[in-house]
Amino acid sequence: MVFHSLDRPAQSDMAALSRSRLLPNLYDLIAIAFVIALGALAAHGVAEMRAPMNVLAGDPISLDPARLPEYALRTTLRMLAAIVASLLFTFVVATMAAKSRRAEMLIVPALDILQSVPVLGFLTFTVTFFIGLFPGSQMGAECASIFALFTSQAWNMTFSFYQSLRTAPRDLDEVCRGFRLSAWQRFWRLEAPFAAPGLVWNTMMSMSGGWFFVVASEAITVGNTTVQLPGLGSWLAVAIDRQDFKAVAWAVLAMGVVILLYDQLIFRPIVAWADKFRFEQTASGQRPGSWVYDLIRRTRFLRILTAPLAGLWDGLMMLRLPVPALPAAVRQKGRDLSRLFDILWFGAVGALGLWGVWSLVAYVSASLGWADLGQAFAGGLATLVRVIVLITLASVIWVPLGVWIGLRPHVAQKVQPVAQFLAAFPANVLFPVAVLAIVSTGASPNIWLSPLMVLGTQWYILFNVIAGASAFPSDLREAAAVYRLRSWTWWRRVILPGIFPYYITGALTASGGSWNASIVAEVASWGNTKIEAFGLGAYIAKATEAGDFPRVILGIAVMSLFVTLFNRVLWRPLTVFAEKRMRIN
Repeated sequence: MVFHSLDRPAQSDMAALSRSRLLPNLYDLIAIAFVIALGALAAHGVAEMRAPMNVLAGDPISLDPARLPEYALRTTLRMLAAIVASLLFTFVVATMAAKSRRAEMLIVPALDILQSVPVLGFLTFTVTFFIGLFPGSQMGAECASIFALFTSQAWNMTFSFYQSLRTAPRDLDEVCRGFRLSAWQRFWRLEAPFAAPGLVWNTMMSMSGGWFFVVASEAITVGNTTVQLPGLGSWLAVAIDRQDFKAVAWAVLAMGVVILLYDQLIFRPIVAWADKFRFEQTASGQRPGSWVYDLIRRTRFLRILTAPLAGLWDGLMMLRLPVPALPAAVRQKGRDLSRLFDILWFGAVGALGLWGVWSLVAYVSASLGWADLGQAFAGGLATLVRVIVLITLASVIWVPLGVWIGLRPHVAQKVQPVAQFLAAFPANVLFPVAVLAIVSTGASPNIWLSPLMVLGTQWYILFNVIAGASAFPSDLREAAAVYRLRSWTWWRRVILPGIFPYYITGALTASGGSWNASIVAEVASWGNTKIEAFGLGAYIAKATEAGDFPRVILGIAVMSLFVTLFNRVLWRPLTVFAEKRMRIN
């Protein structure tokens, strides 16, 4: 037998081919340029955040349009830091609530309460803490602002991920168990991918929802403490105070540019990537696209550099932790101990709740009386009526439109940045129009300030419905077409059950967000002209501005009570119904 070696030209060609695969291509150069530019901007912004605190006093907010890029960068970095923290919170807390019955008993009511606590309520107690944590540095005020934005973003994402984990398809879960995948492997191979489309859309909504409270989080006024951080929110606050329409228009334009940039550079690529996790048995005819996602996929050198990290991540996802096999007697004893632990756990949670209520009553009753409690409850009832009416109207409008958009990926791709901009539109921008219109016409602020409450929260419903319709399996749509289901039958039997878990998540967070937004919407000002609607939001806003901590705490407690009862009476039963009857299997 004779072996023939390759001749030298062939060897040379193969070596050249191997070298060419290692060299960067044009897409690598573009991607590397983007990474360097974004890294440089981030480094500059972080360095500015660490500047001394006295710089803020010496360099007040300027309405010079040349300062807008710097302010936009600072605001964007705060928003991104808050969304990263929200994602970490979501993966930990939502997973605990979905996997542990004991944790669920504590976490879900806590989320109901926390999503109802207004941003101003958090700022009231965190500004002093964070400033004291970083004395003499802007980082303390920056952390307070980021934490406030986090509180406007995290709850929506957590509820979405929790709901998706609870409604993962049972048949696929049984397949995973049949292959003896561990709980860790099932989470990364089934549950997290199944939840990805909904989480991505809710992350976009949370990012946009943070803009709604950007003024309150950057132009901070709590009693005698006033901090104005450089950013678009502080720009808006100063422009509104000076009645400068031109500056307000500049701020809106800058917001639009920033939203378009992070839509193109971050969210649209993520939506295109997450489309592969749709639960269906037939290939989808239309898929969302992204030039950034296509650019990354066509890189050569960057993919080689990141291959070790991708391999490490795949190894971690498939890590199998050993679970010892226990004898039957030990398992029975463990079940008995579990029942005992349940009793102890319920007792501890109940005792903690009673202690919290007792501490609250003792603190508030020391300076307030029954008349203050009655005023807070009356305001809560007025705000409750507004929330119910507005969420109902938003559902009637946005559920059909969301379904229509979600079933058409090419339309969703065009609507996505527009919806993000509308969701990000702060109510403060409309204060001049609302105040001038109400004062000139003599209309009732109790009625016409109400739409400002749902201005930023109605989009939770739209985004979640779009996410549900986008994730609806193509094979079920084709089956409905084969059986010629049309009109109301199609809505009642096909699409409404398919999107119902997503709608519940959107309506639940929209409801809580509307209570939160009442702080901003029930008190509107333009220069020295100030109008307010009777409600709990106005009660808390006035108490916060005055630094009246007992009334702030009373208002937050009453709001938390209303939201918790409303969720327990309406949304929780619907959530359980969606988990049991509306999950796709």
